[in-house]
Amino acid sequence: MSPAPPLSVVGIGADGWDGLPAAAQRDLCAAEVLIGGPRQLALLPARCAGERIPWPKPLRPGVPGLLAAHAGRRICVLASGDPMFHGIGRTLNELSGQEGGDPEAGMPPLRVRPHPSSVSYACARLGWPVEDTEVITLVGRPADTLAAALHAGRRLLVLSAGAATPDEVAALLRARGFGPTRMRVLEQLGGERERMSGGTAATWAEPPGDPLNVIALDCAREPGALRLSAVPGLPDAAYAHDGQLTKRHVRAATLAALAPAPGELLWDIGGGSGSIAIEWLRAHRSCRAIGVERDPVRAERIGHNARTLGVPSLRVVQGAAPAALDGLPVPDAVFIGGGLTAPGLLDACWDALPPGGRIVANTVTLESEALLADHYRRHGGELVRLAVSHATPVGGFTGWRQAMPVTQWAAVKPASPAPPPSSPLPLETDER
Repeated sequence: MSPAPPLSVVGIGADGWDGLPAAAQRDLCAAEVLIGGPRQLALLPARCAGERIPWPKPLRPGVPGLLAAHAGRRICVLASGDPMFHGIGRTLNELSGQEGGDPEAGMPPLRVRPHPSSVSYACARLGWPVEDTEVITLVGRPADTLAAALHAGRRLLVLSAGAATPDEVAALLRARGFGPTRMRVLEQLGGERERMSGGTAATWAEPPGDPLNVIALDCAREPGALRLSAVPGLPDAAYAHDGQLTKRHVRAATLAALAPAPGELLWDIGGGSGSIAIEWLRAHRSCRAIGVERDPVRAERIGHNARTLGVPSLRVVQGAAPAALDGLPVPDAVFIGGGLTAPGLLDACWDALPPGGRIVANTVTLESEALLADHYRRHGGELVRLAVSHATPVGGFTGWRQAMPVTQWAAVKPASPAPPPSSPLPLETDER
């Protein structure tokens, strides 16, 4: 039995057929089936005689069936620019397997012919080094996603979802205190109708243009606008809250104990205002988080804070733990900021963690502290007390006002049961 012909994936730009290398043109002319978006298919000349099929909607669920219906035929897929850069190439690669095809899935191996991406074109036009330019895609994602990348002096390229995206980006920049940001919209890059328009977010009034566009941002913050750091410990003023908020200094220490890494999933239980999950997500764009909050008003507020601070991917589960944890994906780390005295909660979280998973729990009450001390004896880890004092006026002088101390238990789940600490937990400290 002869092997299935490879599935060709050809990147094509606004310059159309003439911008394709000879190898890509040969693949397209030899194909019996041509699959792509209507705009891409329209760029092909008549001599590409294969059957032309537009992508199904929704796209990803329909891909396996579409390819299976044409199994054994020479198929060529069209993609915009570089198929492996926010393109269909990634989807096809995931479906076919990483090592050139998965026969059980009925997917032939891939042969990718990339074209210069819109990012390469945009950086060439702007004189920006590609390696120093951060790229944010808003294709299929809310504009709020951009907020986490906004820092004064940074250069960003935004991949647009369509003609309306520049207006949405300008509105978001104004709302986040970045009105002075210089905006340039580059349309139809590499084609005969290439065009660039510009202005600032504060005064943006350009009419919607071509849907095929990229937005270049030179980020500038308004004087007095809240400055948000790239590391945990954002100002408390960055959050809407009703008092249920892990305060800034304790939050920074808590994120350090949780130790987020790319791609990892956090459960934030008793989310309050969502600050721990939000700053976990801001640590890396591939981090994932689920906030669990029993109060519906607070659950809604968590979603609002997540959108404001640029991590709208935060999933919020409204319900009481541990019951609300049933069916959630396995976490890499768990934070418990509220509800520690709920029967079985600590044990349920510990049991849910895989070997190497981390748990961090904070409390300010004696009752919950006793629970943490018990789990420290059983599972080891670290038990610390965090105390923060702030300078405040005392008459005409200045004194210290101490916030309620926070007891924190942090532990890593071992591959086998951990031995207890070498010495019992002291109930009091004798300082000499």
